Amino acid sequence: MSAANGMGAVTPPTAPSGVSAAGVAGRVLRGLAWAGQRLWLLAALLVLWEVLARQAGSLFIPPFSTIVTAFADTWLSDRPVALFLSDQFRADVLPSLARLGAGYGMATVIGVCGGIVLGVWRQAGAFFNPLIRLGMAVPVTMLLPVAIVIFGITSGMNIFLIALGCLWPILVNTYDGIRGLDTTMTTAARSLRLSPRRHFLSVLLPGASPSIVAGMRISVGIGLVLMVISELFAATAGLGFFIVNQQKLFRFPELWSAILLVALLGILLNGIFELAERSVLRWHRAAKAGAGDRR
Repeated sequence: MSAANGMGAVTPPTAPSGVSAAGVAGRVLRGLAWAGQRLWLLAALLVLWEVLARQAGSLFIPPFSTIVTAFADTWLSDRPVALFLSDQFRADVLPSLARLGAGYGMATVIGVCGGIVLGVWRQAGAFFNPLIRLGMAVPVTMLLPVAIVIFGITSGMNIFLIALGCLWPILVNTYDGIRGLDTTMTTAARSLRLSPRRHFLSVLLPGASPSIVAGMRISVGIGLVLMVISELFAATAGLGFFIVNQQKLFRFPELWSAILLVALLGILLNGIFELAERSVLRWHRAAKAGAGDRR
């Protein structure tokens, strides 16, 4: 309640002390400083690109400002109902993302399940280990002609290549995570005589989850690259198909805008994965921080 002074005037209530203009300004300045420390090199390179491209006047490498304009014209719209995305975005980007999701999902399921089985079953792991190493050594893009012969120019071919490329990091990281479990922890779990289901959910899966997530995160970038490469040569829609068409039409600002879009998609996917990783592996980060404090 406001208090009245001797003249009868009412004293205004005190402003809450939790948030102040100085505190907000400090947070903004710290955020700008953080962004400047991490983005100054990228900004400098883009400025250099702009200057050199304008001086060269090359048809094939336009100024970055021209690419940004083409990006807005090609992939964005002014319709809120379409989430400000253009028809071109829905025609080419959404099919690419659908293929990436399908291939990556298949690789995750097969890689995690197969890695757990091979890690637990030592004989199977030793038997299939040379085959796995051979599969990792063969570039997946070399199988593109074979995949076209088997699947034809269909989405199944793109999904197959994405899944095959994403499979190996997930499979090997899961296998190594199971095989690298702390022997003290596994011995203690055996002494408790846990049921197989309880042993899997309480010991194997949590212990190997950091390695599993690491393999899944590596595979995100691999899948994005294979998505574009497979569409460059065999697709009727998608970002790779769009890039090839723009190259044939000598529309290089639009071509570079698609490359910029791929880069932004990669940053977005990695950011989403990092947020999910922080949520799922919060206990692992806390344990590492606690171990560091004890040292």
